[in-house]
Amino acid sequence: GTSNQSDYLSHFVANHMFFRLALPGARRVLTDHIAWCGEHLPRWNPLSVVGQHMQQAGATPAEAMAFTLSSAIQYADDCVAAGMSPDAFLPRFTFFFDISISFFEEIAKFRAGRRIWARLTRERYGARDPRSWRFKFHGQTSGVDLTRQQPLNNIARVTAQAIAGIFGGLQSLHTDAYDEALSCPTQFGARIAVATQNILREEAHLTDVIDPLGGSYYVEALTNQIEERVLAIMADVEAAGGMYRAVESGMVQRRIGESARAHQERVDSGAQTVVGVNAYRVDEDATARPALAKPDPAQMRAHLRDFGQWKAGRSAAEVERAL
Repeated sequence: GTSNQSDYLSHFVANHMFFRLALPGARRVLTDHIAWCGEHLPRWNPLSVVGQHMQQAGATPAEAMAFTLSSAIQYADDCVAAGMSPDAFLPRFTFFFDISISFFEEIAKFRAGRRIWARLTRERYGARDPRSWRFKFHGQTSGVDLTRQQPLNNIARVTAQAIAGIFGGLQSLHTDAYDEALSCPTQFGARIAVATQNILREEAHLTDVIDPLGGSYYVEALTNQIEERVLAIMADVEAAGGMYRAVESGMVQRRIGESARAHQERVDSGAQTVVGVNAYRVDEDATARPALAKPDPAQMRAHLRDFGQWKAGRSAAEVERAL
């Protein structure tokens, strides 16, 4: 198993979860968690370094990879400072990435990330265990690319994203439901999302070959270009004092915001085509879209009322003692 949301920096940057723990406390909790798992749960992955949140927030693929690797460096440095051996914790580092509709760019992003991580672990941390060099990652198709307009088109988008992730070498995959732009996924939409994976694996046999595009003149050239971009962004983060300081100062958030705005301007101007949104539009009945029904407001109000009564009736002294 994996402590999937243990990467506090990605949450702070992209999810605005400032209310969980302040950065210094979150940093201490994660370092202690990695140390504790190393001693008591040696087969558990205590860290999933998450680029998915940042790319969903607007980071380009290269920025998402760079910020994720910079976060991994920060966490590795913190572990070393706490007295841990790199070969003790690096085999348990995992990653979690977004897979956008930019097919070849995503494949090159993953190939470049794998190269950089293998070098980093050997050259920066002196890791000798081959398990420390592995770039183990989970990929999720990009919800940001899904559209409310002509929602069935999202099945094609998710399929293209999934193939890019598979060709990029992911270990596990999350395919979004086509209707996630409308509501939480319906059972119908979720079934199609799972079937998409089964078809790609069982019928198309896409998982039978490792790195099937390796040697392609285009993919190799694009991998080199993205690797250069990623390394340049990582150098900016290093110059800012490392990922912790770069996040603390807001530098990472500003760069992601600028990229998000630039993307939206391209869509608004028509420079970037989004089928059904700014091109190939059709008149459609919005009420015909299947979506999950919203919860009954009366039930929600009743739940909040009951919860409030429960909190009011408990012992404040016991709560304070437990905290």
